[in-house]
Amino acid sequence: MLLFIQESKEIVENLSEEKTLSIYKLIMESGMGGLIIISILFLLLTIALYIYFERFFAIKSAAKVDKNFMNQIKDYVSNGKLESADALCKSTNSPTARLIGKGISRIGKPLEDINTAIENAGKLEIYQLEKNVSVLATIAGAAPMIGFLGTVIGMIVAIHEIANSGGQIDIKMLSDGLYTAMTTTVAGLIVGIIAYITYNHIVVRTDKVVYQMEAKSTEFLDLLNEPV
Repeated sequence: MLLFIQESKEIVENLSEEKTLSIYKLIMESGMGGLIIISILFLLLTIALYIYFERFFAIKSAAKVDKNFMNQIKDYVSNGKLESADALCKSTNSPTARLIGKGISRIGKPLEDINTAIENAGKLEIYQLEKNVSVLATIAGAAPMIGFLGTVIGMIVAIHEIANSGGQIDIKMLSDGLYTAMTTTVAGLIVGIIAYITYNHIVVRTDKVVYQMEAKSTEFLDLLNEPV
């Protein structure tokens, strides 16, 4: 009876050890190839998160425009106070204010020239908003492929061990290759998914700022087009 109880305890302990297999242990047992691949993926994840948060706060700041900004611009322009309007634009740190400021600096020229100047300034602002965002898209596509590369490496290692085993397959001999294959695939997919979600979120927020810029620019051009 005591022997049965001891054996039962050993089985439970073994099961507990198997269930508490940590991610760290999985990574460390994935072999040199797996460690290199996972290190690369971790670096890509760090870059992706840095770009995301840097762009998120930059775009959030760009989206902030005082609700009374355009009303003040209308009052200044209508009353011929162009210097005051230009000073207001310069004191407001936002893409919309810079576009309006560019238009104000061209007042007196044909409306088409003002519109062209605003469009050119808008392209520069959009370029600044989208800075490094393409890197997120690249990581989203490259990370799963790098993980798959680790899978292929792991399978090659496993097949090599089988070939050298002389027909006697030992699961312990295959463990390095199998750990490499599984952990790199999972890591690659996780990094790819995170980069893909963050990329799309940044794109959506950028589009909102661009629409805001277009709306305010159109409102400013309509103001200049109004009959005096």
